[in-house]
Amino acid sequence: MIEFTWKLFSQTGNIDTYLLFKELEREQQPSGDKQETELEEVDQPIF
Repeated sequence: MIEFTWKLFSQTGNIDTYLLFKELEREQQPSGDKQETELEEVDQPIF
């Protein structure tokens, strides 16, 4: 499913498809990595 989502995004450039891809990618990560990813997102400034 994740490969199909990426292929669809790369062909269309649809941002919703990219966001779905990122959500699926996060769900596949082990729980320890998920916490680290969340912390990285918090550390990034909002423009």
